[in-house]
Amino acid sequence: MRYVQLDTPKPLSKIGLGTWQFGSREWGYGPDYERLAADIVRRAIELGVTVFDTAEIYGFGRSERILGAALAGDRDKVTVATKIFPVLPVAAVVQQRAVASAARLGVSSIDLYQVHSPNPLVADGTTMRGMRALQDVGLVGEVGVSNYSLRRWQVAETVLGRRVLSNQVRYSMVDRKPEQDLLPYAEQAGRVVIAYSPLAQGFLSGRYDVRHPPVGAIRRANPYFLPENLARGTALIETLRQVAAAHDATPSQIALAYVLRHPNVVAIPGASSVEQMERNAAAAEIDLTEDEYAALVNAARAFRPLTGLAAVPRMIKARAGR
Repeated sequence: MRYVQLDTPKPLSKIGLGTWQFGSREWGYGPDYERLAADIVRRAIELGVTVFDTAEIYGFGRSERILGAALAGDRDKVTVATKIFPVLPVAAVVQQRAVASAARLGVSSIDLYQVHSPNPLVADGTTMRGMRALQDVGLVGEVGVSNYSLRRWQVAETVLGRRVLSNQVRYSMVDRKPEQDLLPYAEQAGRVVIAYSPLAQGFLSGRYDVRHPPVGAIRRANPYFLPENLARGTALIETLRQVAAAHDATPSQIALAYVLRHPNVVAIPGASSVEQMERNAAAAEIDLTEDEYAALVNAARAFRPLTGLAAVPRMIKARAGR
């Protein structure tokens, strides 16, 4: 395993484990997955993974409970990260919800407490006042944000009066907007970008095509899995396979290696099995050559998916056809 080279109380592994799927049936992993989740967490720790990310909204608290129980006696070795869903995120509410999350996780201190997304109606001043109070009493170690623009990230840090260590954003080969400003800022300021959906919810795995679409409500709601976009992605997946063959790796591992190439990125893919956790962790050891990286960049730029409002009619049609 490799780690982000930053001054943090605990080392941050380049590959973490995202646990949205813990306790969330909409991923379609079946009733036995909750038991399997504990095996995945234990194996992740054995492989040197130190970043475990959850949120109060995942499974309406079940993800936090499952993760806390699975970590058991290893909680002091890892960075436990969770997020407050920002409904009325005023100072008092932030403090109350942190106490509730810590109880579900079974921890005395939350290593990284994040604002799940910016609230358009509530300024960060009151939210960060609550965060600062939590830090002052030791219930929260580091503060993070999620889905923030660079400007709002910087404003949050100003009103907190301390570093806002991380910004958790969607980042993958097909979602490259963070490369414009967030990644350069993280490297310059000594901050971290936490990449969620680094495999675009499995789109970059090569497992799916027009004849083999995904199951599960989450992926069916993602426009990348429209038949038209699966067809448009054929060349990109083929490039991933070619690079993967040179490393005796999988397309997923190469897609992860792409985002991990930046020194201040931690990727938090989910895992549906112990074997997938092992493959994800191994991706941290892959070094892409300049030519391979350039080929991936060019293939990613050439992929032009149908998204946004233009995708809505096709999404409705696709759902009705299933």
